[in-house]
Amino acid sequence: MRRRDYRRARRQLRRRYGTRTAPVVYLDDRYPGEGLAAAARLVYRYRSELAPFLLTAVTGLAGLFLHARHPNAWPWLIGATILGTAGIVLLGRRWLPRVIERAYAAAAELGLGTWLTLATVYGPGTGPLPKILGIGTLAGGIPWWWHRRRRARVQVERTLEAWPEMTEQVGLAGSRVMSAMVDAWGWRARIALRKGQTINDALNRLPALESGLGTRPGALRIEADPHRADHVLIRVLNRDPHAEPLPWPGNTARSIADPVTLGVYEDAGPTRVSLLCLHGLIGGVAGSGKSGVLNVVLAVLTGCTDVVLWGIDLKNGMELQPWARCLDRLATTPRDAAELLADAVRVLDARATELAQHGARVWEPTPQLPALVIVIDEYAELDDEAFRYADSIARRGRAPAVTLLAATQRPTQDAMGNGAVRSQMDVRLCLRVRERRDVDLVLGQGMLAAGWTAHTLDAPGKFLLSAPGLDVPHRARAYLVDDDTVNRTAARHAPHRPALDALSAQALRSLPNSAQRPAEILDAEIVDSAPADPAQALWSALLAAPTTGVSLPDLMTVTGLGRSWIYARLHEHANAGRAYQVTRGRWRAQ
Repeated sequence: MRRRDYRRARRQLRRRYGTRTAPVVYLDDRYPGEGLAAAARLVYRYRSELAPFLLTAVTGLAGLFLHARHPNAWPWLIGATILGTAGIVLLGRRWLPRVIERAYAAAAELGLGTWLTLATVYGPGTGPLPKILGIGTLAGGIPWWWHRRRRARVQVERTLEAWPEMTEQVGLAGSRVMSAMVDAWGWRARIALRKGQTINDALNRLPALESGLGTRPGALRIEADPHRADHVLIRVLNRDPHAEPLPWPGNTARSIADPVTLGVYEDAGPTRVSLLCLHGLIGGVAGSGKSGVLNVVLAVLTGCTDVVLWGIDLKNGMELQPWARCLDRLATTPRDAAELLADAVRVLDARATELAQHGARVWEPTPQLPALVIVIDEYAELDDEAFRYADSIARRGRAPAVTLLAATQRPTQDAMGNGAVRSQMDVRLCLRVRERRDVDLVLGQGMLAAGWTAHTLDAPGKFLLSAPGLDVPHRARAYLVDDDTVNRTAARHAPHRPALDALSAQALRSLPNSAQRPAEILDAEIVDSAPADPAQALWSALLAAPTTGVSLPDLMTVTGLGRSWIYARLHEHANAGRAYQVTRGRWRAQ
């Protein structure tokens, strides 16, 4: 538009609308700088791909400037190059966790620093320096262009550029991206929702968001921001960090007061939970990994010198039998389970009385005064008598350090004995469940609506953990403790297991019924009534053994044979399902 036409149009607008109207300019020609602006936008869009060339250009210009103005600055450049390279190698772990990434950064720093030093002394256009710079740019650019993290960052940036349009389509219009970060498994971002929207709106649109972002099904996580109700945290997993089983790294806890490390979260952080004076519930369908979680817990607790372990395994000892040498007692039938829980109530009562007499409120576990943890596999198979004792322990056992750790497939109120057990479970671990409503059964009412989607877990050992201080639904996978590891760990920990304290042992010895008389008296009766045939004597002793079992030395006395023969016959009976090891060195018939 010519200037004369522009002035005429402006005068017409003023006559029509007055001075309040802003001037309007009609352009029928292309803006002269439009091509330059488009080129700038293109360079900015592909800035990550062009980074090696930009770094080369900056280095070349720096060499030209230093050669012209400060040719004697080369000693400072040598020192800066050495310090920069050493800093990347020694201190770069925080920003570059992988060794190969730090090596690449250190090599780039060393190469550019050396070239800049030579260019400062001799000039950037001297001899082979330009060729070296060009070849170095291509050699260093190839790893950069191929690097997965750079490519992931570029992909995330371009995905987030389309966020406003995408959210219009999925029903979260008005939300915007506050920040984003790329990690080893994918990326995460903080999203500001439109006023009036909450995390429930985002959770209800989770499948639509996965479609809009182009992720695989189940790759998106949505969590509440603990600081703002109108913000949410999203996490996209391009790769499943829990796709493969995680081998158990070994035990680091030495006390029941130390947190138990169960596995690894999706962000590679350890999954830790305290079991001190806290009842625990493990729920999940058959094949979801309950026994695997119990193996992790037992692998840790058997290494603690201030906790006594009792076990109830109503699969005829199939799951807990490998740990029998580390368990003070193991019950495999409903009757034995009821007796064991009754004894636990007696220990609880004795400890509670002792605490009241001394004006104390909590039993502090030590190797001389250990805590008592009762591990129960298939809790729903207990009988009514056992349920009554378990209910008493659940309500009163925390302060005296007598606690339950129960595993079951579906912890309905009926399955848990219609008592207070489920409501007293502070530690809830939910593996894969079949129905959505089962999430609330395991984790508590309303947890499914809050984002604890355990019904979407897709592999054994994956779980969600709710406990004091752990109120955000982070997915985790339990460590795998295979059979060989169980046997080695049990053999290593068995010699160091503590015994019950004198107070608790006295409470058990003072029982009136003959089934719970001291083991020494019962063992003597078995020895006195043994038949002459060694094999028959062994079997008779196992049949007559109390719930606490008969000791190995007494079996040797009964049969008159050595330890090797006794162990061989015991393993034959155990493999045939006729006998089992109750505790370390004590056996009885099934």
